[in-house]
Amino acid sequence: MEDGFVGLRHMWTIVFLSGFAGFMEAPVITDVTVAAVCSRPDDSCSLAVYLTGFQQVAIGLGTMVMMPVIGNLSDRYGTKAILTLPMCLSILPPVILGYRRDTHFFYLFYIIKILTALVCEGAVDCLAFAYVGENIHDRTRISAFSILAGIKMISALCGTLVARFLPVALIFKVSAISFLVGLLYMRVFLKERLNNDEVCDHHQDDHASSDVTMLAEPILNDTAIKTSVFNKKQSSLKDMIFLMKTSTIFVQALVVTFFSSFSDSGMQSAFLYFLKARFGFDKNQFADLLLLITIVGSISQLFVLPRFASSIGERKLLSTGLFLEFMNMAIVSISWAPWVPYLTTVFVPGAIIVMPSVCGIASRQVGAGEQGKVQGCMSGVKSFGKVVAPFVFSPLTALFLSNNAPFYFPGFSLLCIALSSMIGFLQSLLIKDATPQPLNKEINNSSGEEV
Repeated sequence: MEDGFVGLRHMWTIVFLSGFAGFMEAPVITDVTVAAVCSRPDDSCSLAVYLTGFQQVAIGLGTMVMMPVIGNLSDRYGTKAILTLPMCLSILPPVILGYRRDTHFFYLFYIIKILTALVCEGAVDCLAFAYVGENIHDRTRISAFSILAGIKMISALCGTLVARFLPVALIFKVSAISFLVGLLYMRVFLKERLNNDEVCDHHQDDHASSDVTMLAEPILNDTAIKTSVFNKKQSSLKDMIFLMKTSTIFVQALVVTFFSSFSDSGMQSAFLYFLKARFGFDKNQFADLLLLITIVGSISQLFVLPRFASSIGERKLLSTGLFLEFMNMAIVSISWAPWVPYLTTVFVPGAIIVMPSVCGIASRQVGAGEQGKVQGCMSGVKSFGKVVAPFVFSPLTALFLSNNAPFYFPGFSLLCIALSSMIGFLQSLLIKDATPQPLNKEINNSSGEEV
């Protein structure tokens, strides 16, 4: 058996390569969209905002359905097999823009991006979190999740840095190559499981010994779960309903996940267009800002949080992160100078630790062989937040950046995003720190009937 976090190095490499390819496109896609659909290249027309919002809605609807299915399939057939499809499809969109970026090819890219993202969007992150949850024990799992998020930030740092100096035509070509390299690396080096002795049972049929173990431990209350809690003959939807009925902590984690995703998706719809309209930011300034964000986030995730995450606890980290996220968006919404968004990057570590913390809380509610279902459900709720947010923030952003705004407040949509983070923060305060109960606690009648 490979020891601890060292055994996760191949999964971390895959996350880096896919993140590097995706983040490389972020600084330039706004300019490419505006140049393709707007009359003037320096304009921030409403059509570009609405196209971005519609894309988020369409992708969110698809991934809301697909992520729980992908998580469930990964428990049945393994992470490596299920990860192959999204990594293959991710190659297509950057190939199109790498070839040409006029209006016709942009709309072709736009359609292909929506169709492929139904399977690809968030799949690597979802399966990576499930893989970590399956192979790392409870006490060190939050540190592993923090490192995983740190690797994602390092990939964003490298991708943004490359985008800062490469011409637009090469950016999309390098992105496609990175996706291809990640696919080949995954097929060659990734091991299905690091510890076959502990987790191989979840790919087999039910045995009498697993039933005895299941009956010997407490079923879900508000405590960490160490054994199987799902009926393998039931569908993933019934599993999730059963878990939500019996675990208050899991339901609270889902609520926090929704509001965090709602805020993040709203920021994607509004933030860059706000900067472009308010201060005239271009590709290079977008890249500089994203570069600074990723540097701060990478340092905090890789060198600070893993040292203290286990001792502080997921719940406290979650509440702290949501409050810092609120402060970040609230200050950016009233930006009075171009340097203010750069200053607010000191709050970035807060936003970065939210999802590792809430995924750590959720992963403690089930056994090692069921991490795919739980992380898939979390990803589905995140996608639901991404679906709802553009309906609210895209029209709001377009209205307050136009000449027809009811009052002058270009950052009004960002202030609404900050209030959404505050709701998530208040909900996180209600989550109790889960502690394991003795294994010989009697099973309550209702849980016993479900088993």
